Amino acid sequence: MNDTPAIHLFSYGTLQQEGVQLSSFGRLLQGTPDAMPGFRKSMIEITDPDVIRASGSNFHPIVVPSSDSGDEVAGTVFKITVSELAAADAYEVADYKRVEVRLKSGIDAWVYVKA
Repeated sequence: MNDTPAIHLFSYGTLQQEGVQLSSFGRLLQGTPDAMPGFRKSMIEITDPDVIRASGSNFHPIVVPSSDSGDEVAGTVFKITVSELAAADAYEVADYKRVEVRLKSGIDAWVYVKA
């Protein structure tokens, strides 16, 4: 059952990039535009050389909960497998933690937010 895409993963950053998807998952993901209400986006500096190599940048977006109910972060929701979720966990650095959120579309998805 591990190979059936059944998990929703929301990305507002580098996991949307083809190179990051190929290096992390070995395939390109099919996604749908969506948004994460109640959060705002900023940037952090990444120092992990593997992540910088995969993404092409040492500055990555990161999201935090917002006190402004009108804030939302746009991105893409992907359907992935359990093993791909583990690969996404391995890609993300310690500045991020994975949480489940309800997207604007009503889909519950995993997303990486500021730890």
